[in-house]
Amino acid sequence: MAPALPDGDAAPDDGALPASVVAGAERRAFGVYLHVPFCTVRCGYCDFNTYTATELGGGASQSSYASTALAEIDLAGRVLAAAGLPARPVSTVFVGGGTPTVLPVDDLARLLGGVRDTWGLALDVEVTTEANPDSVTPESLAALAAAGFTRVSFGMQSAVPHVLATLDRTHDPRRIPDVVRWARDAGLAVSLDLIYGTPGESLDDWRASVETALATGVDHVSAYALVVEEGTRMAVQVRRGDLPPTDPDDQAAKYELADDLLAAAGLGWYEVSNWARTPADACRHNLAYWRGDDWWGIGPGAHSHVGGVRWWNVKHPRAYADRLARGLSPAAGRETVDGESAALERLMLGVRTAEGLPIADLPAGARREVAGLVADGLVDGRAALARPAAGSSTPGGRIVLTRRGRLLADAVVRTLAA
Repeated sequence: MAPALPDGDAAPDDGALPASVVAGAERRAFGVYLHVPFCTVRCGYCDFNTYTATELGGGASQSSYASTALAEIDLAGRVLAAAGLPARPVSTVFVGGGTPTVLPVDDLARLLGGVRDTWGLALDVEVTTEANPDSVTPESLAALAAAGFTRVSFGMQSAVPHVLATLDRTHDPRRIPDVVRWARDAGLAVSLDLIYGTPGESLDDWRASVETALATGVDHVSAYALVVEEGTRMAVQVRRGDLPPTDPDDQAAKYELADDLLAAAGLGWYEVSNWARTPADACRHNLAYWRGDDWWGIGPGAHSHVGGVRWWNVKHPRAYADRLARGLSPAAGRETVDGESAALERLMLGVRTAEGLPIADLPAGARREVAGLVADGLVDGRAALARPAAGSSTPGGRIVLTRRGRLLADAVVRTLAA
């Protein structure tokens, strides 16, 4: 069961944005997220807005989905132009889900073509699709590259069969080196996504997964702690006692092990759950989220953010398709993020990155907490004590988390936000 949409204000049927979104737009990058809500199998831990039915009816089938999403891309182009926003070529495109590669490559190419025709693509555009290891072939990956995709993120999750079985993942872990090689042969950059803390996963199991990922030579790895979300099949299994609950201490030990192994292999952390070989290998689309840039989310349940206004689409593909067929915006609600809420969001997102957050951006009361966080080993003292720029009257240091701080990032935010 996907989580409920947030509360918010009513969104206008035409999708029109307030005039305030124009301010500062020329300084913000613009990206596009394309949500593909289909999977062949729904994993027991997953609470994303995904569906397994091939035919959902009402224009919401897999076969008609690209055309429906293209209608929202067209709407987005008109709404942004009407708002008076400056023309900005798209810096990043991220196709997520679900499993985007259950759609034919031609459909994915049509979606990217719609983005290109509507806004244009930056010369150095990053175009990523998520994929399951069993949803691609050498031919399909080559076709994605030919269509303009530059990057693929494979949902590896684990290299250990019994862990994959607990997660309801269906791919053969022995396929991982093959799909990485096929993608690289096609000219695509590759990321592998891992999950740690699955019930029944030992520390040795986790080590094997990280080492298997590194053995492929990839330049980007994401590693996420498993969260047992309410409404999922796994939550029911835990509640019945069929599976043990996740253990925060076990997950912390696995995070530290991953950080050690990845660092030894030359991959440095640039966000709490992400490591890259060089800054150029980082996922620029996700960095745009953490930096508060603009993006339009296409698809059922997708979220968008432009100039401090955030909105979200209706969740079900049938409702999404129906609204677009009637010439209406699929937005279900929206909110304006400003004042204290904007400052808190900047704090929550900024401290998660290795570049950190300028201490000058903190209110005076929060600045007084920095020394204690350094003393507790949560914030890097050298970064916090960096000299200000010549002639500047504001603090020059930055809030950069130590590894212990990364494990307790929420506690750091609570301290600074108090």
